[in-house]
Amino acid sequence: MIVITLTKVPQSLRGDLTKWYQEVQAGVYVGNVSARIRDLLWNRIMKNIGNGEATMVYNTNSELGYQMETTRKDYQVIDYDGIPLMMRLNTTPSPVKHGFSNAAKFHRAKVMTHRTDRKKAHKLQRQVTTIDLETTGLKAATDKIISIGAVKKNKNGEIDQFYKLIQVNDNIQTKITNLTGISSDLLRTRGIDLDSALQQLKKFIGQSVVVGYNLRFDQEFLSYGFKKIGQPDLSNQMVDLMPFIKKTNKFLDNYRLSTVLKEYSVRNSKPHHALSDAQATLELETKLIENGHLLI
Repeated sequence: MIVITLTKVPQSLRGDLTKWYQEVQAGVYVGNVSARIRDLLWNRIMKNIGNGEATMVYNTNSELGYQMETTRKDYQVIDYDGIPLMMRLNTTPSPVKHGFSNAAKFHRAKVMTHRTDRKKAHKLQRQVTTIDLETTGLKAATDKIISIGAVKKNKNGEIDQFYKLIQVNDNIQTKITNLTGISSDLLRTRGIDLDSALQQLKKFIGQSVVVGYNLRFDQEFLSYGFKKIGQPDLSNQMVDLMPFIKKTNKFLDNYRLSTVLKEYSVRNSKPHHALSDAQATLELETKLIENGHLLI
């Protein structure tokens, strides 16, 4: 069992904690998570506490069975023969001098230089093409591709777009139409055959790095598609952004594209539209590079 009390902290921090703990009273949180998650959440509290205060009590294998942590300036946690006690301080410690130590300044400068180097390196690297597919279902062996979207930046920094609707013999289910806006009539009147679409896509991608979100899904459908038309699969380097997001942001409610885009302040005007999703993925990839979380 873990109990955390918060006072005068930012509202965003309190809301964040409710993902893991139950707020049984204003500013009092109770939960039961692993030691790893507990420490990660405490570090998150310390980072985002602002001018507020926090105290945490959690189970341990000590004589009393619990341990305490606090950020309060009028109390200090001490160990008295193995027993954790909260000692009230006679005088409040002098205010912390705001600013950074020389070591901290050096570390920050090093981090910023590293990020700048990443941005410069990214500009010198191969071109990136982001892709997204809309399909009739989740199984590549039995379901069909109904649209392909791809986006890349050309050498002038301008955006090149690729979007194709694919003709299929099957009737599109209502739930797929509601989700993607693609109907059987639309595919019959504006769609092209899979062979032409995949050949044009391969030409559009060229030698660039192919980037996607949950790219394994799209890659599997593309592989089945190229096999169906008797053409070799893409041989480009493939980069899936989802594992990078899971590694760098462990506190998301889920890892659906819409959730991730909201977290990184990327707008997607038409979710589940292949071209719009590909455009949003390109913006997400750019932000990950700027934050130093990705280098392609």
